[in-house]
Amino acid sequence: MVVEGRAPDPREARSAAEFIALLRVLKDASGLTFRELTLRADAVGDVLPRSTIANMLGRTSVPREELLAAFVRACGCGPTEIEDWLGVRKELAVHGQRAATAQAAEDEGGTEEEAEEVPGASAEESPEPPAGPPPARRRPRTFLVAAVSLLAPAAAAVTVALLVRDEQPGPTPVAGPVAGRTVQIRSVHSGLCLSEKRGTDSGRIHQVPCDEETIPAFSLKPLGDDVWRIVTDHPDFGPGCTGIWDGMREAGALMQDQECGKRGDAEAFWIEPQGHPVKGYRIRPAHTHLCVGAKAGSGKPDAEMVQMGCDGVDRGSLFSFDPVASDAAGG
Repeated sequence: MVVEGRAPDPREARSAAEFIALLRVLKDASGLTFRELTLRADAVGDVLPRSTIANMLGRTSVPREELLAAFVRACGCGPTEIEDWLGVRKELAVHGQRAATAQAAEDEGGTEEEAEEVPGASAEESPEPPAGPPPARRRPRTFLVAAVSLLAPAAAAVTVALLVRDEQPGPTPVAGPVAGRTVQIRSVHSGLCLSEKRGTDSGRIHQVPCDEETIPAFSLKPLGDDVWRIVTDHPDFGPGCTGIWDGMREAGALMQDQECGKRGDAEAFWIEPQGHPVKGYRIRPAHTHLCVGAKAGSGKPDAEMVQMGCDGVDRGSLFSFDPVASDAAGG
């Protein structure tokens, strides 16, 4: 069982991507932080570093067997549930995807054996039918074709309804840090993304609409447990690092992109999940342990990003690390 929510069933996964999505659901349902999962794993002799968990949940391929077992065990799954997860993982690792279950095959027109029949086979190639009426559950394929044709308009209507529902405003999913992947760093409060202003060399970071061009390109490099460097690639100035201006320790100091290595610990950040399930991630400069956020908690475009006190309100200081589409497609 899972501590705070119902555990998802891994047998619902038909692909590696669906399997990873269910692992994220399991983690959120457990109500446990990366740190808590690591401690639970340590207590039973498993090795489960926090950075490894984050990397696993950000991938599009199934994890190693021992990593998966340690993770689902730490989430609170019992022996039977662990075997279910490992069994589905093995199928996906071998075949790449999973076929429909036997029950699903029956629902579509018969048993799995019946689904193997070849349309158009001659009577001489088919076994002699038994005497008497055919079994009630066996349905002619012509009936199935007609049924599918009748159901198609209804299915299309359901699809349209789902698309319309998905277009309604709703909370955008939150993504955690993953090593090496290009991301947009989005403020959960404002829905805006971190960026510099094109054509300036100050390196000041502010927030802009995410559908605008955001520069530089941000990615994350792990430095230790929950400690990351925010690496940048500016189209005009090249590689760099995000940090706090001149390594200043005062609240209100600006966030700035600059060459790496000039600000020491002011270029390292604790990135910590907040809430159960996770509502966003705090970015905390390692040299002060303050929090990064929009100046005065602003939700408006062009507000500068500064370090501020972590007062528990989290207004403007929770972020999501959204994979850039072209980078995410590459894996």
